[in-house]
Amino acid sequence: MTEQTKKSQEPKNDPMKITVSRNGPYIVTGNVPIIQEEICNDDEGYCRTWRKVKEFPPQETYALCRCGHSQNKPFCDGTHAKINFNGTETAGNEPYLRHPRVIKGPELELLDYENLCVHARFCMRAGGIWNLTEQSDIPEARATAIEEACNCPSGRLVIRDQETGKAIEPALEKSIVVIEYPPRGEHGPLWVRGGIPVVSADGKPYHIRNRLTLCRCGKSENKPFCDGSHAQH
Repeated sequence: MTEQTKKSQEPKNDPMKITVSRNGPYIVTGNVPIIQEEICNDDEGYCRTWRKVKEFPPQETYALCRCGHSQNKPFCDGTHAKINFNGTETAGNEPYLRHPRVIKGPELELLDYENLCVHARFCMRAGGIWNLTEQSDIPEARATAIEEACNCPSGRLVIRDQETGKAIEPALEKSIVVIEYPPRGEHGPLWVRGGIPVVSADGKPYHIRNRLTLCRCGKSENKPFCDGSHAQH
């Protein structure tokens, strides 16, 4: 079981926290930086890099829209109350984190938590991360597989070193990124980075992970987490 799948308790001394309000916004506390970034394509049309677009002024506490209808995105403007937004959390105890699909390669092992896919599409370049993992004794394939896994914002794709058994994770500062993908006109989820605790409306902490994505379109069937519904046209 990787670090991403271990059940963790909310750190008592960490002021940074995201609380899911009942049928309302995400309440963010602790001066969490919030940034807007775009997914950028390479010359062949594959998702390849991130570009910072703007950084919002820091606030001790702020509310982020999760109904998808605020006129002041990414912040809440109270529209959820006017439209009777149903934000019932359905992720429960996150059972999909227990049994990932596992692809074993000669040097790398890929854990694929398919339910977490948000269609960021970093995994498709150079034949796809699944094939690259199976060819991980080739240095270029190994490096590309690691790059693609680390760019996966939701943590669907987790790469482990076969020799050490340790997950290879990107070093991410604690922050929230508003994801945009201009080539397809998609407004993606909120990318929560660096292990910021997310707490349900009932006060129960979700698994703390280095990478996770929260729904901000209101359509996910795995609330509060993104399930890729924003990309379904």
